[in-house]
Amino acid sequence: MCKVTTSNDSAAATKATTARQHLETSKADADVDEKLSKAVYSFTEPTADNLRIQDHFSSLLFGGSVLNTLLEFALLAAPYIALEVYGDARLNVQGSMTLRELAMFFVVASTIRRVYNAYLEAVFFSFPKLRTQPAKAHRLKQRRDLMGRDMRELEILDVHDKLTMLSQFVLNFGIYYLIPGFYPSIEVVEEQTLQERFVRLLLNHYVMSFGMYWAHRSLHVVPWLWENVHSFHHWAKHPLSRNTYEDHWADNFGNAIVGHAFAQILVPLDYQTFWFSRLFRIFESLEKHSGTSCAFNIAHSLQQWLPFAQMPHHHDWHHEGFKGSNYTFASLGGIWDCVFGTRKAGRFKANSGVAATREDIQYDAEKRKLSELPTWFSPLLPLVGLSVAVGWKLSN
Repeated sequence: MCKVTTSNDSAAATKATTARQHLETSKADADVDEKLSKAVYSFTEPTADNLRIQDHFSSLLFGGSVLNTLLEFALLAAPYIALEVYGDARLNVQGSMTLRELAMFFVVASTIRRVYNAYLEAVFFSFPKLRTQPAKAHRLKQRRDLMGRDMRELEILDVHDKLTMLSQFVLNFGIYYLIPGFYPSIEVVEEQTLQERFVRLLLNHYVMSFGMYWAHRSLHVVPWLWENVHSFHHWAKHPLSRNTYEDHWADNFGNAIVGHAFAQILVPLDYQTFWFSRLFRIFESLEKHSGTSCAFNIAHSLQQWLPFAQMPHHHDWHHEGFKGSNYTFASLGGIWDCVFGTRKAGRFKANSGVAATREDIQYDAEKRKLSELPTWFSPLLPLVGLSVAVGWKLSN
């Protein structure tokens, strides 16, 4: 016998369903609120005066995660444990720095990331007038963090933070054993004047920047790469230094190869210059996401005199997302944006224009338009050319 459903029964069922949905929503909201209350580092207004000094510190990837910090420490300790178990002589690679020196290099790099991130964030919170974007841009809205990301996005990034640390560990130590001499030995002495060493450093950085320029442009222009990889980094519309390495793990992995690895193979640096270059690059990467463009940015202040220099306000504008962010792709130096017509002055007038470059003023006056790639040209082609050059160099 069929059961007859009356309108009253339907109304009651609808009310019950609605009530259950409200209850589930309330529970979800409560869970989110609990997470927000614990995430002081990401969910405290930039205008607030109740931040403690420890709130400026975080893990290697600037997420403030205890688990990420423990993973970082474990990976940093792993080479030392291996050395104790197997001994230095068995693990060192001839022609390269010792494994103990390499392990120390990564400890120093990690420490600098932590301390310099804390410094840059303290500048951001302490000197509102130095910010590139107005204070209202960083205000918390709709359960989003200071950089404009919601809880779902932050949870996804937290997974990729861990994958980044693991994949970078494999890459760094894999290169150590696969390419002897990549990490230069202090015992290999090449006769160079200070001027020759400086020129080699510039060439290395411009080669690195060239690879990273085309990789970055590809990540924006190739739809699959944008949707599945690089858009993760651009969830942050208002970047801070902690946002620097918060990417899809493959984004960080690819940049490490086409940037640092390719540059060191094509234009190798000696022991002392290698250390300086890598640590300077950490400063530069953190600064361009710092949310400020001022004299407190040490690396950018030192390179502001270079032709076509790129400053933090350029990358900040890139993150704001106007016209799909398809401009200002270069890292260190900025020359390739000017060469290939993708330079945008951005908020160069921020902070009374103290960090403006002569190209900013010139481009703004001329109202230059961005250059588009020909339809037949793929931004991946220059990376193929670089890969061929690297292959040829290694084979010889």
